[in-house]
Amino acid sequence: MEGSFVLPRKGSISDPLRIAVLISGGGSGLASIIAHEKSGSRFFRTVLVLADSNEAGGLKHGEMAGVESVGVPLPDIESKREQRLFHEKLIQTFLERRDVEFIALAGYMRILTPGFVAKWNGRLVNIHPSLLPKYPGAHAHRDALADGAMISGCTVHFVDEGVDTGRIIDQAEVPVLSGDRIEDLQERVKNAEHKLYPRVIDGLAMNPSSFLGRSGN
Repeated sequence: MEGSFVLPRKGSISDPLRIAVLISGGGSGLASIIAHEKSGSRFFRTVLVLADSNEAGGLKHGEMAGVESVGVPLPDIESKREQRLFHEKLIQTFLERRDVEFIALAGYMRILTPGFVAKWNGRLVNIHPSLLPKYPGAHAHRDALADGAMISGCTVHFVDEGVDTGRIIDQAEVPVLSGDRIEDLQERVKNAEHKLYPRVIDGLAMNPSSFLGRSGN
């Protein structure tokens, strides 16, 4: 995988990097990316929003911004392996049709296959609600509170074959307050995500090599 790591081209104001955002739910992260993009001259342009369900509420954010926004549900295939592969083939078709150069996962809840990750290695990023390598996986806020953490936050990282193990690009910290519930910490971290992720995407588009960061392992 490491040998196939290829960064995206440098975008420019006149020729911005063409990105797709993949979502599963309400799309608040997508909304923050679009809002950042619309607030000034940027080095990227969102050209496609894909969701793994036709019912994903976040599709409306893309539609309202005039971005092609498509639900791509899982196909009705009995074999889970074949289902995943065919689903990703459908996704790849949409990406190629829109000449997508870079993918940002924003609350996308499906684990991507090694083959898909390898194809986009270096041009596929995710944001995770903890300060990786601490608290990977689906229950980061619960794990941080159970651990008695005083600081948490969010991490933008390249996606690799592991679960939240890719190279770290950038992070933002938030305090964990006495009496915090999962919902309290989640909201505080989400606010940090909505500031960090769009800025990092724009920075990557402007100068990819400067955001290589450090290993997430």
